[in-house]
Order: sequence, then structure tokens, then C-alpha cells
Amino acid sequence: MPVRRIDHILIAMPAGREQEARAFYSGVLGFVEKAKPPQLAERGGCWFESGPVTVHLGVDKNFIAARKAHPAFIVDGLAGLETKLKQAGYKVTEDEPIEGCDRRHVEDPFGNRLELIEPH
Repeated sequence: MPVRRIDHILIAMPAGREQEARAFYSGVLGFVEKAKPPQLAERGGCWFESGPVTVHLGVDKNFIAARKAHPAFIVDGLAGLETKLKQAGYKVTEDEPIEGCDRRHVEDPFGNRLELIEPH
């Protein structure tokens, strides 16, 4: 049986920093927070959605930021999002061009690498 789609991605975060996760993923990137099931809420972290994209921020007691492995989000209005990220104090970087899209990288508050892609 083939894999049909990704249900969600999980990005690790350090314990006790849920407010920073909310400020970045909801406040800057525009995700909507989704309530975690009660049996999982006690573990900490946050869940977010934007259309069909679901991101789980999960607490890792031995947290190490993902500097190479990363999710790549398709976005609309990359230039505006880049401005918003910079105004919020985040460093946005360019990478090698790929035909058919503009793309940038940013680190979340915990140092995890994220790629933002806007197709032409």
C-alpha cells in the first residue's frame, strides 16, 4: 500500500517555551493553534494548522535544533512574509536559486531551520 500523504510534521522544541512557539508560528507565520488531545497536552508543545498543513511542536528534553533537516512551506506573498519576519527580529537568508520559485530560510525561535517557498 502506497503512502498517500503526510498527516503532520513534528518540529522539536525545548520545554517551557510554548509562548515563543505561539508568537512565531501563529503571530508571524499565520498558523492557527489547534488544541492538543488531553492525553497529549500534558507533554507540552503546541499544534498548529494552516489549510492542509499541520505542524506539531513537540517538547524534547534533550533538544538540539535541526539546522539541516527542515520542513519547506509553500507560501503566498513571500516578500511580505520576509518583511514581517525581519520586523519581528528574525534573520532571513537566501539560498541557491531553484527554477520556478523564490525561496528563503529562517530559523524558528529555537534555531530550527525552515524553508519558505513561493512558486512563480
